[in-house]
Amino acid sequence: MGVSRRRYASMRGVSDMAVRKAIASGRISVEADGTIDPAKADAQWDSQTDPAKQRGVHAQTLGARTAASTARAAATKPVPKAAIDAVNATLGDTSAEVGTGSGGEVSFLRARMANEVLKAQTARVRLEKMKGELVDRARATNSVFDLARRERDAWLNWPPRVAANMAAELGVEAHALEQVLDRFLRAHLVDMAEVKIDLR
Repeated sequence: MGVSRRRYASMRGVSDMAVRKAIASGRISVEADGTIDPAKADAQWDSQTDPAKQRGVHAQTLGARTAASTARAAATKPVPKAAIDAVNATLGDTSAEVGTGSGGEVSFLRARMANEVLKAQTARVRLEKMKGELVDRARATNSVFDLARRERDAWLNWPPRVAANMAAELGVEAHALEQVLDRFLRAHLVDMAEVKIDLR
């Protein structure tokens, strides 16, 4: 026979409502008589709850246990250098070494700080986009491509429009002048096509 929900909430250092929610969501189970076995419930609660979201008196002991097991795991399986570099880049701290001990492990606090910095940077980018200070790269690329295509088409339509007037002024045959203009213009457009626009 276990203890009541209120008694278990008091033992764990959380509210009665938190215990009710844990039972409703299936994180902890109750005995057949409706009571709660504290040891069993603690094990279930700990295994199915994110350490960062733990509350109550029990959270401190769990945090210490988690830190110790992280350090033990890090000794056998170090965090890859790429992950450490990513945390450093996110924090803008390329000069300092990340980690709290040997084996290259990243402390939970440091990784969480990197996550928060990344969230803040993402929020800033969203805000700048909403204010119209940032543009979508795909839309900008499409706009530049569309503008260049319209410019090209306008130039390709230019020789037939002006060849007759130019030929009359120069006293030459209109069709021959149009062919020469078209040939040189196409060669010029091919040269211009070599220009690459980098929107990164």
